Amino acid sequence: MSSDFPLPDDLPVPDDDGAADHLQGMEMPNVSLPATDSTTINLQELPPRTVIYIYPLTGRPDKDVIPDGWEDVPGARGCTPESCGFRSHYDALRDNGVGEVFGLSTQSSKYQREAHDRLNLPFEMLSDAEWKLTNELDLPMFTIEGDEYLKRLTLVISDGRIEHVFYPIFPPDEHANEVLEWVTDNPR
Repeated sequence: MSSDFPLPDDLPVPDDDGAADHLQGMEMPNVSLPATDSTTINLQELPPRTVIYIYPLTGRPDKDVIPDGWEDVPGARGCTPESCGFRSHYDALRDNGVGEVFGLSTQSSKYQREAHDRLNLPFEMLSDAEWKLTNELDLPMFTIEGDEYLKRLTLVISDGRIEHVFYPIFPPDEHANEVLEWVTDNPR
């Protein structure tokens, strides 16, 4: 659990609505996304066993960007604690066969770069601000205050295909450990 950004005990738990059932086994589309280090990552050319954790929105301490009612949406709250969890487990994931870890949201790379730097993340964040991957994979979303956001899920990608899908994710601050346990129990 991430003690950096503790989550309230009364967050609503997301249900498995089946919106990610179609993803396992899918080939990654020929989509390139900008990363926070100013490179572009082609999702068909990922290192073997890449983990991409997908999250709705990272807040900023200097700006009020979280929509009203955010904490009432099951699975919405917890993006920063989730990122901190992957930061804490990054070396162990790499030691257990994960070639790379990426975070992904529909926020811009510039916006993500602030969180990347503030949280001292050892991996890059990918921006799907143009909804390319979201549309190609038909990723699950939710709407709040008229805006759409990605639901939290994690993809384990091997040899260009989605090997495993974690969905729904709760609690987000403990999710990186769940991924580590899975890759440890399922070596390539």
